[in-house]
Amino acid sequence: MKKYIVPAFFLLPALLVFTTFIIFPVIGSFYYSFTNWDGLSATPQFIGIKNFENLLHDETVWKSLGVTFQIAIILMLGQNVLGLALALGLQGSSWVQKVLRVWYMIPLMLSYVAISYIWNYMYDPRNGIINFLLRSVGLSNLTQDWLGNTDLAVYSVIFSIIWQSFALCMLIYVAGLQAIPKDLYEAANIDGAGKGRMFVNITFPLVAPAFTINMVVTMIFGLKIFDQIFIMTNGGPGGVTENLAMLLYRQAFTFRQMGYGSAIAIVMFLIILVVSLLQVIILRKREVEH
Repeated sequence: MKKYIVPAFFLLPALLVFTTFIIFPVIGSFYYSFTNWDGLSATPQFIGIKNFENLLHDETVWKSLGVTFQIAIILMLGQNVLGLALALGLQGSSWVQKVLRVWYMIPLMLSYVAISYIWNYMYDPRNGIINFLLRSVGLSNLTQDWLGNTDLAVYSVIFSIIWQSFALCMLIYVAGLQAIPKDLYEAANIDGAGKGRMFVNITFPLVAPAFTINMVVTMIFGLKIFDQIFIMTNGGPGGVTENLAMLLYRQAFTFRQMGYGSAIAIVMFLIILVVSLLQVIILRKREVEH
């Protein structure tokens, strides 16, 4: 028993912080989701599952749920496709490839808020560099109000997020690719297999663990994204970029419906949990099959 005392002593500060800032708020959210708490009242009224019943009949919630999955799926696919493509070209050990791997990581090192403000400026319809470049090359007809156009706003936000965060997928794929034995490629080359066939039969099956990690992590990231949307569009225009995280914030802190916002948070938690578990089960099964 004594041998566990010292490790437990060193773990205690981290456990206290985790309990204070993670466990207690989660428990509190579960409790407040069954109340009509406004965030200020000292005695919230218990209303049972009424908040969850209202969620089922709230068109705004369903619209936000659609936006949430739209953003999450496009982000997941975009980050993984771009990350894997670049990893295939940067898996070597030359100094150029090493420098490029670090170079692509720079946006990821910056805060989401800072990057969002930078892209806000770039997307500005009057003074933004994107429209300026289009005008400079004679493509004025392609200039847009990138964040004010209901057809383009969500894709403009998604593009900026992919630009900032694809590097993490890239590094994980690079690690997975470097772990593949080189003699497999040499044997395939002797047998006359082309690069496409090597990728299908060797690279992609053996990079499956990295693929699983990236797919799950990017989906979770996409389902709960908030900072970039809040800074760049605040859920607009017309609610086309308002995902569940933005709706939660608006209900809880703008309309002061903390109980309703907590119910949305619980729904988000359950959605992320179920989607993540399904991804892990399906992708792990794929790993075993290959």
